[in-house]
Order: sequence, then structure tokens, then C-alpha cells
Amino acid sequence: MIEIPARQAVTETRRIDHAVVAARNLDEARDFYRRLGFQVGKRNHHPWGTENRLIQFGSSFVELITVGENAHLISPHEARRFSFGAFIRDYLQQREGLAMLVLSSNNARRDAELFAERGIGDFETFSFERNGVKSDGANTRVAFSLAFARDRIAREAGFFVCQQHTPENFWDSHLQHHANHAENITAVALTTSEPERHLAFFAAFTGVENHARLSGDYTFDLKGGRIELLRDTQAEQPRFTSFTVQVDDTSAVARRLAAEKIPFTDSHGLLLVPSGSAFGVDIRFEAASGDGLLPA
Repeated sequence: MIEIPARQAVTETRRIDHAVVAARNLDEARDFYRRLGFQVGKRNHHPWGTENRLIQFGSSFVELITVGENAHLISPHEARRFSFGAFIRDYLQQREGLAMLVLSSNNARRDAELFAERGIGDFETFSFERNGVKSDGANTRVAFSLAFARDRIAREAGFFVCQQHTPENFWDSHLQHHANHAENITAVALTTSEPERHLAFFAAFTGVENHARLSGDYTFDLKGGRIELLRDTQAEQPRFTSFTVQVDDTSAVARRLAAEKIPFTDSHGLLLVPSGSAFGVDIRFEAASGDGLLPA
């Protein structure tokens, strides 16, 4: 049974915990990400009908997810219960791509209360446990609590924060070694025709009141990363369109992509694998900043 303190001050600056990438064929997604140079974990089964594979970095991860054979176990959304499985199922009926953004939490119950107070969600905290296998083959147990939020004008984008109750069982340095030398997720982008309409939501969701503006786009700085709101006047619906991964050498990644015949563009060292070749999401690779720190 997961024990969650009823009250605890939320003091940390949030970081990107993970990006949820929905794909109709999980094994094909695994093979593609391996070609990109990532180490992809084994298939995990959720008791609510979805299945995933994880790509773990230093303090974040990519969750490749699909609806599994037990789709009948997916529960519907209810008044105060957000159904993770139903969101992924409904998303995949429309497209593949970056379905959800997840930030870190040190107290999911308190965050759920904060989201209700801020008017961006009034959902019950969702807690669960599952079996895991460490890199040495040992069985382990991982446990999480999730607090969901909703941007009412971005219905194709999912938002929640994740509290890890057994981080020592989840994070594994052996799973963080990638052929492309990826180190962390540093940015997630939401594209919309009117970024200004989402500023209040992202301020409430992140707890970051100040944002930067450049040429009509906006950035919310997090711990070691950022959320980008990108303007596209042709965008029909606001949705997540890309995530960025930090690597130590983008030229080496470019050589790998070329060898694997994966389409990409190179703009002054920022590499972009387009969504049409990458299960509906633009994947960007950027180098660490010159001072050795993650980009803002």
C-alpha cells in the first residue's frame, strides 16, 4: 500500500519527469528508437490495459506506450477520475505522437489540491504499483502517484505530475547508457495558433510565473529544462509536437542518423528528426551549453 503524506510543502522547482509517446505498434517504435541510438527497456503491462517501454536518462525518460491486448480493462473518464488508459486509447484513434507531458512531484496529493485551487483540474490522485526488472535481472517493485491537470483548450494534450515512492528501485544507471550518448530530455514543445491563451494554464501547472518571449513564442524555464509554446497560425488544435534530448556530440548523432538512413535536418548543430519519420513527433537533439550546464 502506498502511503502519501496528507500535507507537505511543495518546494522543488519542477523538472520534466517524462514524455509520453503513443504508438500503435510498440515493437516497431522500439526498433526505431534503437536505430536512433537509444537503449529501450522491456515491455511492461499496466493493469488498466496499456503497455509501455521506457527510455531512461539521468533524471527523465521517454515512455513509449500503446493499447495492449487487454484494452477491455480501460476504464472510462469519470467526474473526478482521469482515465490514463482512455486518454491514450482516444489519442491513438486520431494519431500517433507526443500525447502527454509529465513533470516531477514530491507530493502528488498536495499537487492535486493545488491544481484544484488553481482551477486546472479537480481529479483524485491516482496511485499504483507494478513489478519491474533491474538491469541485472533482479525483480523489483516500483510505485507512483499521479496528479492530473487539464488545459481546457488543449484537449489533445495530457498533463500530470508524477511522484515516485521508490526512486531507488526505478532509476538505474545501467539503463541510462545510450549509443547516441543521450543524457536527458531538455525541452517539450506545444504548438498552437494562440500561445497567449495557454500562458495562465502553464503558469499554474508548472508553478513558474515568469516566462520568456521571443518572436511570438514563449518559454517556461524548469529545473534543467524548459517548456516551449510555439506559434503556428495554421495549427488546427493545440498539441505537443516535439521533445528535445541533450547529447554530448550532435555531429556523432548526425553520422548515426545518416548511416541508419533516418531523415533529419541540421540547423547550426540542432538536429531534427521529423514527425513523419518518427511516429508523429519531432525529435530534436541538442548539445550541452558551453558552460557544462543543461540549457535553460
